[in-house]
Amino acid sequence: MPTTPPRTRRRPRRPPEHPVRRRRPRWAMRAATTLSVVVLASAGIGHSVVTSLDADIVRVDPFKDMKNRPRAGHGMNLLLVGTDGRDRISERERRAFRLGGAPCHCTDTIMIVHISEDRERASVVSLPRDSYAETPPHTDQVTGEEHHGHPIKLNAAYAEGGPQLTVRTVESMTHVKIDHYLEVDFTSFMKTVDVVGGVKVCTAQPLRDTYTGLDLAPGTHTLRGGAALQYVRARHADASSDLGRMKRQQRFLASLVERATSSGILLNPLRFRDVTRAVLGSVRADRGFGTDELLDLGRAMRTFSPSSSEFTTVPIGRMGFLVEGIGSTLKWDPVGSERLFRALRDDKPLATAPGRRDEPAGPRVAVAPDRISVQVENGTATKGLGLRVDTALAAAGFRTTRRPVDAAGQAVERTVVAYDPRWDRSARSLAAALPGSELRAVPGLGPTLKVIAGADFREVRRVRVQEPVGKESEVVRGSEVGCP
Repeated sequence: MPTTPPRTRRRPRRPPEHPVRRRRPRWAMRAATTLSVVVLASAGIGHSVVTSLDADIVRVDPFKDMKNRPRAGHGMNLLLVGTDGRDRISERERRAFRLGGAPCHCTDTIMIVHISEDRERASVVSLPRDSYAETPPHTDQVTGEEHHGHPIKLNAAYAEGGPQLTVRTVESMTHVKIDHYLEVDFTSFMKTVDVVGGVKVCTAQPLRDTYTGLDLAPGTHTLRGGAALQYVRARHADASSDLGRMKRQQRFLASLVERATSSGILLNPLRFRDVTRAVLGSVRADRGFGTDELLDLGRAMRTFSPSSSEFTTVPIGRMGFLVEGIGSTLKWDPVGSERLFRALRDDKPLATAPGRRDEPAGPRVAVAPDRISVQVENGTATKGLGLRVDTALAAAGFRTTRRPVDAAGQAVERTVVAYDPRWDRSARSLAAALPGSELRAVPGLGPTLKVIAGADFREVRRVRVQEPVGKESEVVRGSEVGCP
């Protein structure tokens, strides 16, 4: 068995009347972002320029000594990972964008990007970082200890066995053969966004995350590197946690590629060279992904359009699956996930039509309202506000006490959802019903959540519980996830 995957077959240049459309990584954030700029640009750059850029990429060998791998399908499969590496982050950036603390040396973002054999379609499948996984037998890269297969969260495979265990675990779970591996960290992501002049994002609701410092009002914003990193890292901006974050990464990547393709960067060899040299210092790739592959993909992407890409997440069968010693995980739906990965292996589109089924309005949440107990407090001087909030929450299905109280001595501007960390999923579900509310952890509070109504209260939104076991994940096209 070769130690590196076979190189992708070079395809002849197509005539102008047959544009080759192609789409880049997805909501996947850092790894996808950097690769998008590099590969798109290589379409109009000479071989010598790309060869010099190839030398800047740090090489890894994730396929070393791998045996019993899945059979190769049609097209190309890239495993894109974004790590929490922050060694090259300055102290100013650490403080400004809340990047302090020790990294976990794990993968923040994991996705498979499938490039169709005809180079006219890119299908991007996000693998949630908290997915329940079982590792193949391996050697711990830190301790040297030999491990049999054991349960793990998918993102922890990198810390335990590096790129090789990450690839082996993904292949074991999906039965999709990975042809190439690409890895990017925080530094590379921020540099990429800065060198294209920022990326436009839009939000209909306020997005605030006290962990990352994200604070966006409704509307359209152009985010530079650090702020963009806050946007794609935020897991606490709404009730959908990691799943919501992946959708924001989708939107961000669609906007970034539109920016890169419309700004002239990709058509100017000298500017492209300077941009990629500033970015590629943080990229790691397998030894088989080199100049020929960059040029091949670049040619295919010359007439790239977001509508030629599609994004989805592995169908989730069970939320909050508890594993001793690991914590809460997400279990994939076996039927839906097998159907999804079979489509990748067979080089088939994930979605056969742009239309989607109609769904009831309201954000999806992990915990149903009728399972959440709530005590409402009025944090303002407005008489009757507590009763109004209590009544609205009860009408939306929450189990309120029906006895709101006044929060003595408080003058609250922003509505607060106070919660015991043991009931964090319930808290995020409740916060989704209160647009703009702030989540505040209060250890020891118990199972009854507290809503302190602030002066900003306007409404209670109805929410809907996450899709039940076995239901297919939504598939969207790149043209459907950007700003209007």
